[in-house]
Amino acid sequence: MASRTRRHGAAKGARGGFRRRRVPMRLLLPVLVLVALMAMLMLRGYVHSEILADFRVQPPAATDKVPEKILDGGPVIDTRGGRTDSLSVPDHHLVLTFDDGPDPTWTPKVLDVLKKHNAHAVFFVTGTMASRYPDLVKRMVDEGHEVGLHTFNHPDLSYQSQSRIDWELSQNQLAITGAAGIRTSLFRPPYSSFADAMDNKSWPVTQYIGSRGYITVVNNTDSEDWKKPGVEEIIRRATPHHGKGAIVLMHDSGGDRHQTVQALDKFLPGLQEEGYEFDNLTEALGAPSAHTEVTGVDLWKGKAWIFLVQASDAITDGLVVGLAIVGTLVIARFVLMLLLSAVHARRVRRRGFGWGPPVTEPVSVLVPAYNEAKCIENTVRSLMASEHPIEVIVIDDGSSDGTARIVEAMGLPNVRVIRQLNAGKPAALNRGLANARYDIVVMMDGDTVFEPSTVRELVQPFGDARVGAVAGNAKVGNRDTLIGAWQHIEYVMGFNLDRRMYDVLRCMPTIPGAVGAFRRSALERVGGMSDDTLAEDTDITMALHRDGWRVVYAENARAWTEAPESVQQLWSQRYRWSYGTMQAIWKHRRALIEKGPSGRFGRVGLPFVSLFMVVAPLLAPLIDVFLVYGIVFGPTEKTIVAWLGVLALQAICAAYSFALDRERLTPLISMPLQQILYRQLMYVVLLQSWITALTGGRLRWQKLRRSGGVAAPPGGGVPTQRQRSVSERQEPVV
Repeated sequence: MASRTRRHGAAKGARGGFRRRRVPMRLLLPVLVLVALMAMLMLRGYVHSEILADFRVQPPAATDKVPEKILDGGPVIDTRGGRTDSLSVPDHHLVLTFDDGPDPTWTPKVLDVLKKHNAHAVFFVTGTMASRYPDLVKRMVDEGHEVGLHTFNHPDLSYQSQSRIDWELSQNQLAITGAAGIRTSLFRPPYSSFADAMDNKSWPVTQYIGSRGYITVVNNTDSEDWKKPGVEEIIRRATPHHGKGAIVLMHDSGGDRHQTVQALDKFLPGLQEEGYEFDNLTEALGAPSAHTEVTGVDLWKGKAWIFLVQASDAITDGLVVGLAIVGTLVIARFVLMLLLSAVHARRVRRRGFGWGPPVTEPVSVLVPAYNEAKCIENTVRSLMASEHPIEVIVIDDGSSDGTARIVEAMGLPNVRVIRQLNAGKPAALNRGLANARYDIVVMMDGDTVFEPSTVRELVQPFGDARVGAVAGNAKVGNRDTLIGAWQHIEYVMGFNLDRRMYDVLRCMPTIPGAVGAFRRSALERVGGMSDDTLAEDTDITMALHRDGWRVVYAENARAWTEAPESVQQLWSQRYRWSYGTMQAIWKHRRALIEKGPSGRFGRVGLPFVSLFMVVAPLLAPLIDVFLVYGIVFGPTEKTIVAWLGVLALQAICAAYSFALDRERLTPLISMPLQQILYRQLMYVVLLQSWITALTGGRLRWQKLRRSGGVAAPPGGGVPTQRQRSVSERQEPVV
């Protein structure tokens, strides 16, 4: 992105003093969107990972507190209303029960076999699975089967408090209500066995479950299908002796259940021929249905729960696709930058390289200025040290702080001041262009300083008659703060390395406002600077490409600019950049279908700009989102390794870019923190720009506060930092 260090024109009618700021609603939308996405991810992770599950299983305990009639009784235990009753299934009746489902693969196959043989069963479903596959729960109920609770997260309730037990029951019930519109009175504890396995740890839980209105159903015949012993062995273990009735334990989830399905298909007709009936529990006991229809608020709560779970799955699936896209884009961009920047550096640094005949004729330097009293003197004095002959035109765009008077008082030769009413930066540049004497025009910002060689290096590419514009190397001058250091990394790695790549691809998207040069005839052919967008530098660059001009990068044309020093100023600047870039892409969209140079840029440049400057930055935080998701819900180690791999790739790219620019690597120490904090800020800014564009919002020009801390570099190198002023000018409200 260009070094668009400030805009102006919005404060045309601004008064002095402090103004009350009101935050527009659209500023809150990105935050709300982020919160909603994170909530959906947390819900998805919670339902899928069983984060609250407790996989501890109580060892057998004493049984002296368990009533004998429970230990010696049947598999149906009723402790409701203080009762201590147990029931058994009548002879020649089998109640098939399936635990841990529903499973999207095996439950439908089990249901198909049951339907084929006209058999009913009971499915004890977990809340997590019922929430994820509600259609299967509804199918169970619609086809005459009963469903029962098997807790939400499948913990051993002997370890849990009563409040946790209540939560497991209510969440499990909520999922069933949302899926099938019913409430069930059946419950099976996880890790349960026969009634005679009840002990002093599990019996109090069974009593409490009864007090909540549920009948506990264990089993007295275990197929042990989870061991996958073979079809015949499953049938043998599931078959009761001497025509006895039984509750048979099987599973329709938890792994490969093909043996269970095959066993059912043989087991059902075989025992039906022997006179067995396969009923659900209440049919076998001749009791009222365990299902109660739910209406009103409780029904809508259940439906809302299922909707949110389904939405979280869909959103997460979409985010995974986005993560795959951004991963591909990030890797592709890094590979392209590394390869093509090396090609660019090798080409322009080889011995004997030249753009053409040396450019020695004078050039015009345009300095649009709005309230730049703190910076303008440094800017103009840096130009006076230029090694190339220049004229300087300072266009004062209605400043109210005496910017024009400061320049006039300097009394420097070849420096002119043009005053105009506040009309914005594009109008100021066009005014300067109309008054320029020379055919090559350099444009810079009023808060930027040039090195003595900058102008000379910047104009040499015009020795090639095909070159219409040149991008210089914008650098952060005030890098002595953490936020300045982060922007320094961004400028060197993200901007200047990008420009090398785009130069080779011949689709440079932006001539930075801080340091750029133009062939005057090229500007006149495309109509000069336009105020159609908030990114006039991107707009004019794209227009030049479409007109057939080459736009190149001059790495040694260094300019030192004052970057924003607060999060608020940085937000305002990047919001404007992002929105302006979107405007420019939209304005030049017809290039996609045109022929000639315009079509080439449209089919090469616009996709690159859209993917790497809009789509990729918007999706990039997914890497960090899934880092948090993976740490919380797993797999933690693989997630951290993957994130560190991406960071390592970025670090390699950054180190390479710093080496190309001959910069010290010390600022890269803060890069991990930059990736965690700074990138999220850029993401929210870009998201806000998208929302503004999609909702038809408008963003006006604005002026960033400057401290005037970047002074002219003595003989090149990093500029000195002047003492910053305590007082700062008021920034007009957007």
